[in-house]
Amino acid sequence: MLKTRVITALVLMALLLPSLFYSSQATWAVLVAGFIGVAAWEWGALLGWRATGRIALGVSTGLLCALLSVVGSNAIGAGEAFAPANPWAFFAYGVSAVFWCLVMPFWLKNKWALQGLGGVLVGAVVLLPTWLAMVQLRGLGAGALLGIFAVVWMADIAAYFSGKAFGKHKLAPSISPGKTREGAIGACIGVVVYGLVVRQIFGLDLMPWGLWIAALVGVTTISIVGDLYESLLKRKAGIKDSSNILPGHGGVLDRIDSLTSTLPVVALVWLLLAYR
Repeated sequence: MLKTRVITALVLMALLLPSLFYSSQATWAVLVAGFIGVAAWEWGALLGWRATGRIALGVSTGLLCALLSVVGSNAIGAGEAFAPANPWAFFAYGVSAVFWCLVMPFWLKNKWALQGLGGVLVGAVVLLPTWLAMVQLRGLGAGALLGIFAVVWMADIAAYFSGKAFGKHKLAPSISPGKTREGAIGACIGVVVYGLVVRQIFGLDLMPWGLWIAALVGVTTISIVGDLYESLLKRKAGIKDSSNILPGHGGVLDRIDSLTSTLPVVALVWLLLAYR
């Protein structure tokens, strides 16, 4: 299993890095559209849909994002880093931030299930802002987006090792029994250390030190919430992984669960800072 996971991870990185650094912005947007289409196909499994409905959901979502990639730059800024007059981006990220920061605590507490049209709309709130954020944040530079990805990766790695070493108290035993409070604390520490190093190396001066640390802790918390949310949905659907499309890793949603909560919120904060 470990060998399979490593091979799959290497293949994914071999596909990601050239696309991230060398493709045009329009090409990147279309590639991410296909990726989100696969995630939408997996979302159909969380809704309990059969194969035909899942395929229709995946294809329609991917085509919608691809269409926006081609013709929507003036409307949503998909072809630009950030357009100052861009109400659609603010709206998409704002809805996403409200969902993850205000609605999600109640969702996790009450363990609501996805149902019918509401489940489709929730999928749109989860996936479409993620696509937009992956496109717009990449417009700031491939290195900037990779650095944001690394925040989530660092949180996962630090949580895993700190949980293994010190984990005694369950974080959400009825949702994800393997996660511990010590792992979550370790994730926050790991991300803060990473963020401080990156700030020092690249001379980032987006906000004061205290606010920077608070933002890093907040982003880490939101990434953990995204992870817990997908775990809850899979438990409700009675499945272990969102799919088996990535050998050793499960599905696309299993790989981007934390990114779906993190990227839109980061993009919203960046927009507010850029155009305050």
